[in-house]
Formats: sequence, C-alpha cells, structure tokens
Amino acid sequence: MKRKGRGIGLSFYGTGYGNGFPDVSKAKVILHEEGKIGIYAGATEVGQGAKTALLQIGAETLNISTENILFISEDTSLMPDSGTAAASRQTYNTGNAIKIACENFKHRLIKISKEELGLNSTRGLMLEEGEIYLKFFPQKKISFKELANKYGDGTIEAEGEFVAQTVEMDPETGQGAPYWPYTFNACGVEVEIDTLTGRVEILNARFAQDVGRAINPNLAEGQMDGGFAMAIGYALFEDLNLINGQIKNNKFSRYLIPTAMDMIDVEKILIEDPEPTAPYGAKGIGEPVMIPIAPAILNAIYDAIGVRITELPVTPEKLREAIDRNRKNSRKEVEYGF
Repeated sequence: MKRKGRGIGLSFYGTGYGNGFPDVSKAKVILHEEGKIGIYAGATEVGQGAKTALLQIGAETLNISTENILFISEDTSLMPDSGTAAASRQTYNTGNAIKIACENFKHRLIKISKEELGLNSTRGLMLEEGEIYLKFFPQKKISFKELANKYGDGTIEAEGEFVAQTVEMDPETGQGAPYWPYTFNACGVEVEIDTLTGRVEILNARFAQDVGRAINPNLAEGQMDGGFAMAIGYALFEDLNLINGQIKNNKFSRYLIPTAMDMIDVEKILIEDPEPTAPYGAKGIGEPVMIPIAPAILNAIYDAIGVRITELPVTPEKLREAIDRNRKNSRKEVEYGF
C-alpha cells in the first residue's frame, strides 16, 4: 500500500564563528596596468560561488563591470587572511571586508584625481566605468588606465578589514548573542511511502530561504538545490552502519548517496529582507539550506503512516521495522485495552 503525507521543517542559523571568537576578514584592492582592478581576498572557492558573489560586491562598490576586475583568492603570498570558507561566513564577513577595501580605494583614487585634475576639492568627483570625473563638469576626468600609467602597476592600493560582532555566552546563565546575523528558512515536502517495501519517495517540495539580499539569485538558488540534495542523503540514504566503532559501509557500493535521479525540482523562494550590517544586505546561506529538509521529511512520514522516526537515515529496512513495531504495539493496545 502506498500512502502520501506532508511535512514542514523550520530552522534558524547564526552565521560566522560565533560565541565571541575573533571572526576577522581582510581584503586588499590594487590598481593594475591597463586600469584593471585587482581584488585580493583569501576566500577559498569550494563550489559555493564565493568568487562570483564577492566579485559582484567589489564591482558594485567601485561602479565598474566585473570584466575589469582581477579577483585573486588562492595565493597566500599575495593576499591578506580572509578567514576560512566555513560557518557560512564568506558573503557576510569577506563581502564586508571587500566593500570596505573598495570604499577606501575609491577615496584614495578620488584624492589622487583631485591633484591630477588640478581641482581645489574632492567634492563632486565620481567613479564610473573606470573613470573619475567631475559630476557637474564631466569633461574634467581621468581614467584608471591613465592613473596606472602614471603611478605604475600596483602602486595605488587600499586595504579593508571587517570584524564580526559576537558576544560570548555566559557559562553560568547560557545567555548572550553568540552569532550575528541569523538567517531563517522553511521547507515543506510531500512524500509517498510504500508500506510494503519501506521506500520513501519525495514528490514535491517548496523551500523558502531568507537571503538578506540576493547578490546573485541563481547562485542562491543553486545553494538551496545543493542543500536539499545533501539533506536527502542525510535523511534517507547515507548510512555508515557503525558497529563497535567500525564503519561497515566503507565503500560506495554500500554507503549510498543520492544521485540526480533521486533529486526533484524544488520550488525555491528567496526572501529578501536586507541585513543593515551586511554588504548590500546579503547574508550567507551555505550551511543553513540543509537544516530544515530532514525534519520536513520526517514530519511528512509521520503524516503519511503515523510513525515517528528518531534515527537517521530512514532506510527502507529501518522504516519497515518501525512500521512492523508500530503495528505490533497497536495490536497490543487493542488486545489489552490500552
């Protein structure tokens, strides 16, 4: 027999290292030959789209196209420390550091351009598409390329540093503000369960994620798809089968992971409520996109067959055992009048 059920999972997640631990990101911006802008930040790319999102933050701040930026992020001899690619912190922390560095760089360029243009003030000087110009007299201008040619490659630069604000929790009371900012999400799923085999099939899913501000909506939705796929594995497939400290499912022929055939088209909803302390309001969502999925699946299983599962993953064998156990308990209740 097949039965359908629906479930919802909710979560909130504090990004960054948290609990008063120093959470520092640094970045550097340099003017290179041909007027190219080099942004240097130790934001390791592990598939989360850091290079793209952080590049966009820099381009927005400097009011230039991304094609004119050289983003260098994986050579520790060239760049300042931006902290780890962990704790869903790069968009917020390193994004802020890059924004600060670009703003400092912008001020430096304007100050130099004031001298080069023979002006008596920096008032009215604007940056746009690789040029510094006087807003009310645009003919008065100088390009990044001209400044690079005159001052030399790598001579004009600026740095930026961002330190996240967290408070260590009181060990006596458990009170404090260990993380900032927090992100929130909700996921609803519909499942179909074959009570004979114990197989759980996900039919539909709707997933809403608070992103603060979506720097790159496609990347944000990609993160949500990735989190959903990993959570399916966590909830239904990936069983280490740990017995007396030994992993029995120690190869992929035994340790099953979801494939593209197990993934569904998730209806994704980006909730934009800009965080005022974040770069253009953006929050990190790398890890939290995985959290509400398993609870939603477990709640849907309960809705379908009335069985609460308290151990993951919900393999067909485990679910069949739970169904049989539930039937036996039900018979006992009827037999003894419980």
